[in-house]
Amino acid sequence: MEEKNLTIGDIAQALGVSKTTVSRAMSGKGRIGEDTRRRVLDYIESHHYSPNVIAKGLAQSKTFNIGMALPGDHNIAELSFFRNCMMGISRYASSAGYDVLLSMVMEDDMSQLERAVANHKVDGVILTRTLMDDRPMRYLREREVPFVAIGSTAEGGAVQIDNDHRSACRELTGRLLEQGIRKIALIGGDERFVVTVNRLRGFEDALDAFGREKLDGRIILNVDDADKVEGIAEELLRQGTECAVCMDDFLCGSLLNALQSRQIALPGQMQVASFYDSTVLENRLPSITSIRFDVEELGRKACELLLRMLDGEEVELRTLLGYEVCMRESTA
Repeated sequence: MEEKNLTIGDIAQALGVSKTTVSRAMSGKGRIGEDTRRRVLDYIESHHYSPNVIAKGLAQSKTFNIGMALPGDHNIAELSFFRNCMMGISRYASSAGYDVLLSMVMEDDMSQLERAVANHKVDGVILTRTLMDDRPMRYLREREVPFVAIGSTAEGGAVQIDNDHRSACRELTGRLLEQGIRKIALIGGDERFVVTVNRLRGFEDALDAFGREKLDGRIILNVDDADKVEGIAEELLRQGTECAVCMDDFLCGSLLNALQSRQIALPGQMQVASFYDSTVLENRLPSITSIRFDVEELGRKACELLLRMLDGEEVELRTLLGYEVCMRESTA
């Protein structure tokens, strides 16, 4: 007699395995031992269910796809971050039998993400940028779609993974101040991005630790193109700034170009550092002081957390990965 009320969870409980293991055994996707696969299929057969019928039902409720939401307004310099992040996500997803579906998310257009969710094309989503006013995150929570955010957020209950940007930027800035620098400037990007705010806080932490009243610290934010950096470079030189710290590799590369066009010697006439290291800076001479993060590991860990959630596991709400401060010739 056919047991119509049997579920994936029933099978998993009876065999002492996870629901994901049962799903992989029936779908033929993902890494699973042959003995385990055989146990699952034998159990299904003994309870008068056709594996193909169950697999078909499973396909209607589980896609074995995860969504990766990419910001549509990212610039060329950010491509290396998202590429490495995608590599970590894709490799881990593939090893678990999942595919990755990309959705571009703009500030005023989430239609790709909304379609993927509305059409049940993904089982969960990885957000690759967090915002101070995070509409994509709120949308996923409203639709009860499991998600992991790469980046920090104040949204209660959101699973998030990030590098420890605040500590990293505090440490790098502190090292510069320890070398005797007193006229220091920070050039940063969009204040709507949480990463911008966290890097700013790290910079300010270091200023506070050394006593702001003893320092000439200047903070310039919402810089989004090379032309603006040109004007900033001119102003910093006029003010006699000793060191300019840039929040990312794009801003740092733009500043280095501006200084080079004015034949400003590094580190003799000005010192330069970046809060983010990448291939954009690796061939610069002199070598650029910066902070190195393992972005591929960030993506891999985000995918691992999401798949654990989809498997019904409890996961830690906040995970912080490490960093390496690389002191190089540009701040010698």
